Amino acid sequence: MYLVIFEFVSLFLAGILAGEEFVVRYGVHVSLSHLDYQSQIRVRQALILKLRVLVPAIILPTVVSGITVLFLNGTGPGFAFRCAGVLALLIFILTTIIGTVPINKGVLDWRPDAPPSNWKQLIKRWERLDVVRSSAAILAFACFLAAVTVQLTVS
Repeated sequence: MYLVIFEFVSLFLAGILAGEEFVVRYGVHVSLSHLDYQSQIRVRQALILKLRVLVPAIILPTVVSGITVLFLNGTGPGFAFRCAGVLALLIFILTTIIGTVPINKGVLDWRPDAPPSNWKQLIKRWERLDVVRSSAAILAFACFLAAVTVQLTVS
């Protein structure tokens, strides 16, 4: 019974993370490019301030629950998908810590009326890293979903 609860929580959290990343990547950030640079920078700064709290609040329990389910289920049906899901979450975390967080910290110091001369290149780099991040989150959800599907079809 506890395993089913952990699996549900893990799948739910991975779905929330994937949905948040999908909307931010393919909705919010794509829309930002249509704004003038001062508005774009202000919106980016506001998003960073909110998402630097929200994303860790989602990712940390997602990783903990994903790893918990991986170990509790052992090598049973869906094991490879659970491993792939946890690996995708680790890629998400590493890409975030090494790639996007340093850029985000810098963006918070930008003056919207006088951004650094390389601000467009930094945003392009952030966007490439964000494709990796959002894809990893979506892949983790798909893998955890596949693992549960395999378990249900084998049982």
